[in-house]
Amino acid sequence: MRKKGLIIWIMSTLTVITLIHLVDSVNAFLFNNPTQLLQIYPLLNTFLTQISPQIYFYLSAATCAILWGITCIIAFDNPVELFLNKILSDAKQQSSDEAKVIDGKGELFDLMYETMESDSETLCHVKDLIRNVRSEVREIAPIKVSVEKTRKDLSKITTQLITLEEKVLFPLKCHSCNHPIRADFKLCPYCGNSLELAEVTISKL
Repeated sequence: MRKKGLIIWIMSTLTVITLIHLVDSVNAFLFNNPTQLLQIYPLLNTFLTQISPQIYFYLSAATCAILWGITCIIAFDNPVELFLNKILSDAKQQSSDEAKVIDGKGELFDLMYETMESDSETLCHVKDLIRNVRSEVREIAPIKVSVEKTRKDLSKITTQLITLEEKVLFPLKCHSCNHPIRADFKLCPYCGNSLELAEVTISKL
């Protein structure tokens, strides 16, 4: 703020000086009086006194207007106010963005609610199906037990049939390897022993 006040003081001083020169140029341009202020500059007085009153008037008026405008801009430029206005504009922009986001998320929330409702209906259907399956499983459980019992009985019967078939088809056993063989075999298919020799030996005994 101190720097700003110093700049305003300098610019206002220059504006007053140019305003005095403007009054001097008006006096010279309208009333044909000699210029007095241009002679106070020691190094430039010879050059400045040769300027026509019309050009002197236009230059002083333009310089005065420019300096006055710059002084007003600097004087009315309040950084605190600019900062507060920027904060307020940012807050408004953020609130508008949040409102847009909330509106967009509102549609998403509606969609999520509809999805949850459809999912709840699906879950109810799934629960009903599970209840039906459980009841059917309870009904099937005794049938499964009876099927397992029948399967075990069938396996026992199959084992007995195989044993009976072996006894019918293979009534004899090789005296060498003790494998079951048919009665019409002459040689043992497992060890190659002659079965006729065994029958002769048995008949002699």
